[in-house]
Amino acid sequence: MESLPRAPGRPSADDLLLLREVATHGTFLHVADALGVAHSTVARRVRSLEKALGYRVLARTPDGWAVAPQAEAALRAAERIHAALTEFEGAGATERVLGVVRLSATEGFTTHVVIPAVTALREPHPGLSVEMITTTRQAAEYRPGIDFEVMVGKPTVRRADIEKLGDYRLGLYASRDYLAEHGTPGRPADLDGLPLIYFVESVLQVDALGAPSKALGRMHSALSSTSVYMHIAATAAGGGFGYLPCFMAAQHPSLVRVLPETVTDVLPYWLVARSESLRRPAVALVVAALRERTRTLRGLLLDQPSG
Repeated sequence: MESLPRAPGRPSADDLLLLREVATHGTFLHVADALGVAHSTVARRVRSLEKALGYRVLARTPDGWAVAPQAEAALRAAERIHAALTEFEGAGATERVLGVVRLSATEGFTTHVVIPAVTALREPHPGLSVEMITTTRQAAEYRPGIDFEVMVGKPTVRRADIEKLGDYRLGLYASRDYLAEHGTPGRPADLDGLPLIYFVESVLQVDALGAPSKALGRMHSALSSTSVYMHIAATAAGGGFGYLPCFMAAQHPSLVRVLPETVTDVLPYWLVARSESLRRPAVALVVAALRERTRTLRGLLLDQPSG
């Protein structure tokens, strides 16, 4: 640990809150924009905090700045200060939660789980703001500017909390017109050489999505995309057989599931968050809503008949 000359007195609460802003936004420039101050002001106040504490509070990452391990206690103190201020500002608005929550999730989960869940929170918590980034990628030890991530497959991270939210089922689909013209496969062996619509293998970052049903390995990769909505559109247009989330394909009456008993996979949704993020009331509220929404949709996500 690199030591710095220690100034008398304790650190400024404002400087601790600034540390929280850097942990949230990841770069001095984004913090400056968010607070309406100069970039140099952010840097100066970080140096002031480091002088008061006697050690470095930030560590450089490929994506920006992260809170250094030795500054975790300072960040927890900043979170408590912020929570107290939020409670004070919200006095008179009974049990209303304020703040911005930034999350990253896959397209399908965002559309069917996140958006309905956070929309339901808006009326009781009008001061809540949720920013969503749709992506399919692996978890990171620290991703500046993101409070939590929802991804496919169990993540391998050390300095973060992980939680399984639920499972969803994948199935093989084709359009009614395509099957009428080309015929419907009756067994997995009939798929050999047929056109497959799925992810671009060379850029796929999620191992769980890169190892689907073995029967697909004998198919011809005809159309590939990083977007599951492109998979659905290409399948509906008659481009071949799409390996799709059943809960999304079920929204399209033109799509027919093929070999449902033998060509299928069940994959998990996992949530990844740093402990300090989960202690924020706004983040805890959104995470709780996602848990409940995922439980409610369990049958749909797993393509199970209702009733």
